[in-house]
Amino acid sequence: MASDKYIITTDSGEQVEATAPVIISASRSTDIPAFYAKWFFNRLAKGYCVWFNPFNQQPMYISFKNCKVIVFWTKNPEPIIPFLPELDKRRIHYYFQVTLNDYLQEGFEPNVPSVVKRIDTFKKLSQLIGKERVIWRFDPLIVTPQLTPRMLLSRIWHIGNELKGYTDKLVFSFVDVKAYRKVQNNLIKETSCFTKEDVEKAEMSDAQRIEIVDGLVKLREIWKQEGWNLKMATCAEDMELSMYGIEHNCCIDGELMKRIFADDKELVYYLYTGKLPERDMFGEIPPIPEKSKNLKDKGQRKICGCMISKDIGMYNTCRHFCVYCYANTSKECVLRNKDKHNDDSESIID
Repeated sequence: MASDKYIITTDSGEQVEATAPVIISASRSTDIPAFYAKWFFNRLAKGYCVWFNPFNQQPMYISFKNCKVIVFWTKNPEPIIPFLPELDKRRIHYYFQVTLNDYLQEGFEPNVPSVVKRIDTFKKLSQLIGKERVIWRFDPLIVTPQLTPRMLLSRIWHIGNELKGYTDKLVFSFVDVKAYRKVQNNLIKETSCFTKEDVEKAEMSDAQRIEIVDGLVKLREIWKQEGWNLKMATCAEDMELSMYGIEHNCCIDGELMKRIFADDKELVYYLYTGKLPERDMFGEIPPIPEKSKNLKDKGQRKICGCMISKDIGMYNTCRHFCVYCYANTSKECVLRNKDKHNDDSESIID
């Protein structure tokens, strides 16, 4: 099983059933490192947190009992850095997906620190935990009538030159606008880049996508000549780019975990089998199989390569207010939820 069940006692003294995942995603739905670091470590100390299903608002209790890996997603990891030694103390592994875009002129990310500040923080985190545990995302890629693919590539080039040697991978995707009415509304309402008639043009044409990919390949070759062997991968894109040496990414990446956390034999066993090992009378774990079980997360999109994990984030709680974000309905919804938040609460929203 990828996640066992346990009976836990809540802060109020109630006994409830909790799921105990081995891998926790924190989080696709909100920026926990930037805004909820204190909440996260308070809940870690209590041993559980609460997640609410976004479709029916039913609570699910998440125990940290079996947690061995946490994958953090963030645009600003700085607030969580002072807390990371606590994870080391608990022998919980972790790595970061750090989105570092440059849409300053367009106002797409109104509440993130400056590009310079975010680059400095990225380097600080990389130096602290190792470049293989800090993955750079320029995500999503967006064009406007004024922001051309060539200009976008120039911004990636400038950031990449600063991050050279501080990460091993660049992950990107192309913005989804047509599928999300709330994204269309926010692009129109919160920026001056699009009108109601042309908002869908934020999605690139096939020609624009190929122009971007060709440009990224050229950047990669230049960086390679300079000694930086940067891998590139797409996130949840059905576009096949293997002929360019660009793979489909697994953001919750079992192969990466096997490599960088190889000393944790229990974790490696889980990554092959989907269950934690039972030790024998001598305290030894069973032999690790030669072939891995398919642990793809069936709760994600078909084209998502992530292995199974439990996300603990909540929609409408991220205060970066990025206009392309599918996880926020509007800035007003986020601000209403902000008033409800308590760093000692069981859930991000209580």
